Amino acid sequence: MPAGSSAKRERQYEHIKKSAEQRGESTRRAEEIAARTVNKERARSGEAESASRTSTRDPKSAYERGGQRSHGGAEGPTKDQLYEEARKRHVHGRSSMTKQELKRALGR
Repeated sequence: MPAGSSAKRERQYEHIKKSAEQRGESTRRAEEIAARTVNKERARSGEAESASRTSTRDPKSAYERGGQRSHGGAEGPTKDQLYEEARKRHVHGRSSMTKQELKRALGR
């Protein structure tokens, strides 16, 4: 968390971090998700010193979006990203699967 953050933002950060870890994210990734989310909310509410255009003009907050944009892109995650997720989940037969098969096996 940035220095000078309010107690509310500190609690928010810890809550988001804990939720991400419970979903199976690594501690480092959970911290990154929490920091990015809290920083975006700080920017939206005018608490941050600087903010990107997308942070201030986005009609939906991160909570309202609920991860709609994560791994979005034109076609979603790459085959390599899907393969890595399948490896972490110990999906049997992943090495011979196509991108579509990996998506199906991961429930996407």
